[in-house]
Amino acid sequence: MALENKLGITDSASLARAEEKISKQKALKFFETGYLDSLTPGTFQTLAAIHKYLFEDIYDFAGKIREVNMAKGNFRFAPLMYLQAALDNIDKMPQTNFDEIIEKYVEMNIVHPFREGNGRSTRIWLDLILKKEIGKVVDWSRVDKEDYLLAMERSPIRDIEIKHILKNALTSDINSREVYMKGIDTSYYYEGYTAFEIKDLK
Repeated sequence: MALENKLGITDSASLARAEEKISKQKALKFFETGYLDSLTPGTFQTLAAIHKYLFEDIYDFAGKIREVNMAKGNFRFAPLMYLQAALDNIDKMPQTNFDEIIEKYVEMNIVHPFREGNGRSTRIWLDLILKKEIGKVVDWSRVDKEDYLLAMERSPIRDIEIKHILKNALTSDINSREVYMKGIDTSYYYEGYTAFEIKDLK
């Protein structure tokens, strides 16, 4: 079953295709208008603005904190009762160097604040922080998909792997449209990022 959406699509595969097309169009517009660079890097308010912009034509919940508990395999994302506190703590985390920025990215991934579209939104959010703080962004075309997926799965316990992978993919080409768009290529970094499906918990 597909998530409830504004497009009236009931098939999950059809929704995924429509979602990818629309969110890519919105992401490109986001980049080309310069609006993205006007946002404050590293805050949940900015992440919510990114998510809303990408998905507001598809979902009513765009930019809104999820209202269901969610899990991936045996890993449970932050429970609803702690979600706002977790986001407040992430806002306060330092972001003055690469290691601090990736630690913040990992924490946001653990929180998984939105019902859908977390991966794309959070990668744009990450690159905005990197761009503003250290003058770099991730060239996602230089990141091996399987290495990334496994490192992200293990990152709540051990973040050294994801730091190594992303550090080796940094580029100073911060204004490249191609580099930016690779970060939201869902065929390369699908939202579930493991064989385990992200699911709602009753």
